[in-house]
Amino acid sequence: MSALPYADLLETDGEKLLVALRAALEAKGIVTPQEVAERIRITDQGSPAQGARMVARAWTDPEYRALMLKDGTAAAEALGIVMRGAPPLGVLENTADLHHLVVCTLCSCYPRAVLGYPPFWFKSAAYRARAVRDPRGVIGEWGTVLPEHTRIVVVDSTADYRWMVLPVRPAGTEGWSEEQLAAIVREGDMIGVTVPGV
Repeated sequence: MSALPYADLLETDGEKLLVALRAALEAKGIVTPQEVAERIRITDQGSPAQGARMVARAWTDPEYRALMLKDGTAAAEALGIVMRGAPPLGVLENTADLHHLVVCTLCSCYPRAVLGYPPFWFKSAAYRARAVRDPRGVIGEWGTVLPEHTRIVVVDSTADYRWMVLPVRPAGTEGWSEEQLAAIVREGDMIGVTVPGV
């Protein structure tokens, strides 16, 4: 019989390892079950809708935009997004002449608090390699065609620093509310594979 309660009901070695690790951390007084539950709750709140709120606010509020570009973590927290325990968040502004594409070349480092869990393709070896070698070709496969004069900069998201993109606000959205603007911002827009449209 296992020393861990319900261990015989777990299906994978990974699940068994996770239960054992939590039990060891709790036994040593490093973390409580409540702290683990709170961290899971915070992580599960992360979604592209959080990042879209930030983008929409930046498009309508110059002071917030300045804060977002200076300190993404502070900007997220200003909207009530919990960033405690997350790596610092940097925000890259796209313009007519400069477009940023975010990739994690080593694994799948991603700003989960503001974009949620990374999409499967972000973690793929194909995306990671091709985004660095041929960024224009990669975004072209998403239907994103930029003028030839627009420079594309690939930015590596790491375990120490996470990145998201502040895309260019689409023409024709003047006078829109933050809610309307947030509704047109997609996850890919905040990674740089796509651009918002109306």
